[in-house]
Amino acid sequence: MLGKEAALSVKPSRSATASRLITAMLRPFWRMRRGMTLGAQGVVIDDQDRVLLVRHGYRPGWFFPGGGVEWGETLEDALLRELEEEVGVTLEGPPVLHGIFSNNANFPGDHIAVYLVREWSRAGEYRQKGEIAETGMFAADEVPALTDLGTRHRFAEIFDNAPLSARWKP
Repeated sequence: MLGKEAALSVKPSRSATASRLITAMLRPFWRMRRGMTLGAQGVVIDDQDRVLLVRHGYRPGWFFPGGGVEWGETLEDALLRELEEEVGVTLEGPPVLHGIFSNNANFPGDHIAVYLVREWSRAGEYRQKGEIAETGMFAADEVPALTDLGTRHRFAEIFDNAPLSARWKP
């Protein structure tokens, strides 16, 4: 996997900086509406141990597909919905909970549940227009340079037997 130094040496683009600024301005509104936030992400793994990552149109970097849990949804319901909506992935077997991580450093009160998804199907290269700019399948040693640090830590836990952390970005 790429070292921490490689990920930190890349200068963010103007659009990435603008996206972070807009997100920071909207956080107080989101906080008033929700108090605490919870998301579900899927580590969608193919038969060659490559993982499906997404690059959003509204923030820089590569991430596991997933999103927020809506009122009345279970974590697995949200995972199923988000995988289908974002990247057209349909689960063919049960997902396995890898862990629940505090994302407090990025967004106070946020938590992310990460599931391993090994039994799945996908019709073509579907991606949600407007939200998902790009998708790709990546081996653990070929993760893109701009992959989110928390996502990189999950790769290390899953594929390199790194110790499980309670925080998204330890």
